[in-house]
Order: sequence, then C-alpha cells, then structure tokens
Amino acid sequence: MKKSLFLSLVFATAMLVSCGGAIQPEKVTVNPGTLVVAGNKVEADITGTFPVKKFSKKAVVTVTPVLVYEGGEAVGKSVTYVGEKAKENGTVIPFKEGGKFALKASFDYVPAMAESKLVLRFTAKNGNRVVEIPEMKIADGVVATATLASADDVKPQVTADKFQRIIQEVQEADIRFLIQQTALRSSELASKEMKDLKKAIKSANKDANKAINKIEVLGYASPDGGQDLNEKLADARQEKSQRYIQNHLRSTRVKANIESDVTAEDWEGFQKALEASDIQDKELVLRVLSMYSDPEEREVQIKNLSAVFETIAEEVLPALRRSRLVLTTDLIGKSDEEILALATTDPAALNVEELLYSATLFNSVDEKYAIYEKVMELFPKDHRAYNNLGIINFNKGNVAEAHSFYAKALQLAPTNPDVNYNLGILAMSEGDLNKAEEYLGKAAGTEGNLSAAMGTLYTMKGDYAAANSAYGNLVSNNAAVQQIINEDYAAARQTLANVENPNAVTAYLAAVVGARTNDRDAVYKNLAIAVERDANLKVRAQKDMEFAKYVTDAKFQEIIK
Repeated sequence: MKKSLFLSLVFATAMLVSCGGAIQPEKVTVNPGTLVVAGNKVEADITGTFPVKKFSKKAVVTVTPVLVYEGGEAVGKSVTYVGEKAKENGTVIPFKEGGKFALKASFDYVPAMAESKLVLRFTAKNGNRVVEIPEMKIADGVVATATLASADDVKPQVTADKFQRIIQEVQEADIRFLIQQTALRSSELASKEMKDLKKAIKSANKDANKAINKIEVLGYASPDGGQDLNEKLADARQEKSQRYIQNHLRSTRVKANIESDVTAEDWEGFQKALEASDIQDKELVLRVLSMYSDPEEREVQIKNLSAVFETIAEEVLPALRRSRLVLTTDLIGKSDEEILALATTDPAALNVEELLYSATLFNSVDEKYAIYEKVMELFPKDHRAYNNLGIINFNKGNVAEAHSFYAKALQLAPTNPDVNYNLGILAMSEGDLNKAEEYLGKAAGTEGNLSAAMGTLYTMKGDYAAANSAYGNLVSNNAAVQQIINEDYAAARQTLANVENPNAVTAYLAAVVGARTNDRDAVYKNLAIAVERDANLKVRAQKDMEFAKYVTDAKFQEIIK
C-alpha cells in the first residue's frame, strides 16, 4: 500500500528562494503508507523529487528519517544531497534537471511505536548560509499485528514417564522331533527349556501381580521334503504338543487361553539359523534364497549344492523340526491408588517411572512440583524432572528459574529433542531468535509441536513465506496472525473459530479481521470479549492502527474505557 504526500512548505520555500532556490523534496511517497512491524523491524522506502531549477548549486541538504513516539524517538540513517557546485560529498542534484530523492528507513520496534509518526528532519545550508527547513510528517502509526505471534501460544513439552501398568514377558520352549517324525520324546519334554516354561506357568498362576495372557503352540517342519508331507508333519507336531500342554494345565489346575498356528516349511527359521551359523559358503545358499521365491525350486537349488547341503542337513535342519511353546505373561503394576499413596508417604518405594507417573495423578501444580523435586532428589541423573520443573516455572513467568532447570536438563541430556524444543520456546519468549533457531534445529523428534514453534519463529523473524509453510493447516492464534499478514482473512476467521482453547488474543485477532474486512459488528463483538478476558488489551486497542477507523466511535470507546 502506498501513500503520497504533496508537501509544500510555504514558509520554508519563501525563505529558501531568497537564498537561491528551494531545496526541500516534493511529492514524497512512503511505502508502505501505513508502517508495519516485520521481524521486529519497522521499515519504509521513502521517495520524492527535487524539482527542476529549485535545488541551489551550492546547497547541501541532509535528510534523516525519525520515528517519533511517546517517550522517545528512533533515528534512521541519513542521506545527503548536494548541488552541482557544493564542496561536500553527497548525491548530486542538477539544478536544471532536478533529481530523485530516496532513502530507506529502518527502526528496531518497541511497543510504544504503535502510536507514532514518521517524520523527515533536515539540516541544510546554501553556500555558507544555514537554512532552516521544518520537519515533514510523512506517515502515522505502526501496525503491530505481527507482534501478536507469541511464544506463549506454543506449548512446552513435558518429558513423559515410561510407566506401563501391564508389562508383558515372553518365555519360549522348543520340542524337537526326529526327521519325518511326530512322536513326543521324553528327553525333549524333560529339557531345561520345558522345565523353566512350566515353572513360569506356575508362577504366573499363583502370583497376584501376574496373569497368563496366552500360550501359543506353533508347529513347524523343516523346508526339506515335499509340501504335502511337511504340512502333515507340522499339523501333527502342533496337535500333539497342544494336547500335552493342555494335559499339563489340567493337572496343575491352570486356566489359560491357547492359540495355535503351523508353518509347513520354515524358510524364515532356516534363513535365520543359516545366518547365525559358521557354515562355509552360507552366503551362496542365502543368495539362492533371495533369487528363488518358489519353495520347491529353492529346495532343488540348495540340494544341488551337495557339499553345503550335507552340512546344512546335519547342523541346521534338525532344529527346525519342532514345535514351539510361547508363554506370554502380564506383569501387573501398582494401581493409581497405590502409587498416589506411596508418592506422598514413601516415594523411595517407587521406581523413577512410577514416581514420574505419579505427578500426572495430581491436579495441583504445587503437588506436581513437589513430586518432580523428589525425583531430582532420588534420581539426580534423570533429566526429565529438571525439564518438567523448567516448564512449570516458564508457565509461571519465572524465567530465571526456567533457564536454570532447562540448563541442567540439557547438561544431562544434550541431544534430547524435548529439552531443546523447550529452550527454543524460552529463547523466543526473550526475543533471542538466533538462539531459538539454534535450539529448535536440534529438536527434531520432539513430542512437542515443532511446526508451531518454527512457524512462530519465522513470523517473528519476518520470514512470512517460511512461516506459512511451517504452519500448514495448524489451528492456533499464531497461525491466524500469519494468515492476517498474508491478507487471507477467510482462512484467519476459520482458524480463530476453531482454536481449541480460545483466549483474549484469539478474540482480539478476530476483531482485527473484522476491522480489515469492514465488519463493524465483528470488531465490537470480539473486542469486547478480548478486553473482558484481558483488560490490558484496552490500552493496545486504543493505540492500535488496525482500529484507526473505529477509535472515535462511541461504542468503541465504551468497550475500552
């Protein structure tokens, strides 16, 4: 948006004519006409002209952009223009032709600039005579909607416990069979594996903190021999093994769910056993397995490697003629009630996962804080308590304490993505965008919303294309800020309507959308909600250039009074 100001300073002109020619610029244009904040900077391109036969040949004019606001001013970079016969250095303006006037203004943004004016100030002389040129006001105010993109809208990430109420244990035992046989041999049934399996079944049945989830009985045949024969062998081995374990369960009065399956030709087991073996030329056999998918063709090709096959038949295949019994046991952990009781009376009786989990069972932030302090005491090398205490302090506004806890967490776990993510958010909140980018660059894999954090960072830096890409379809206040900057008001309106936990900023942004789309009712309705949620927004709204058309309305004044 451009804004042209036709500036004719009669008094200054009259004074300068007597000195040999008027030397102030004319037709000054400011782009953008309404100043805006982008990347914590307020910038503008200012152009104009020095008319023909007006700029004295000995004149020297220095032009300085200044942004004036309540309580201070920001001074930009000056540019000097000189006449054809001036001795000083500067951009030469020919007397007959005149010339263009151009400079770029750039200021570091401070909130007070919302209500401000951009002026040009001059120092000028014509030869040895000092010339007074009044300052020119060329723009009003600064639109600071981009600054509503805040680190407060990005939720820090708790480093969670790994507590599991039920942990499963698996114990296996193989019953091996002779080649092309299905008889259960007493030596196999009395093996150490089988004895250990039976003990585990008994323990799971008697222990109050254990339960048998299932027992799987799986029948196999080695891949040598015909398909039909192998199917019969696998089925028979599975059935006989299942009957055996069922009889054992009955005799010991144990109830368990039994599942069954068969594998007629155990090529997967064959490959694993071969890979783990020391058989010479095993790579050649593995290559055959990869080249042929048809089981019969595989068998033929492997048997063609007669020397190797003899060794395979002796060392690999016997172990594949088996049934497998797989016991899955559920280890049942402490109940929430037990954990809560111990957390408050005897936290040392809990392991680190249980103690961290107990924090999630408390509603009070102070109670959670006390739990994390206890974790620090009992498990000082676990970074999670430090990180989570950092979050609590950050949310309370205790920045120094948050820094301290995050730093300790980072010392203990320098590559942890959640800790780096949280430090990135903290750095953004302090305006250290370079540090924020450094931390967020190490946060890949965080459970936090890295897209939201990166989108916010890019918005704060003024890289709006990157911000738009990072946000994607994210629904948040910060995403709506970016959509407003992009002038996609329909999308911003929809985003704000779907924010999960709308707050004062949500309503304020909806009022901004209303102002930009000339929806007076939306302005008043949403602004009233915003200031009700946060009375501090009354001061911002009073000075906000977004509401310049509405600020004198009685209804607007009624809302912000």
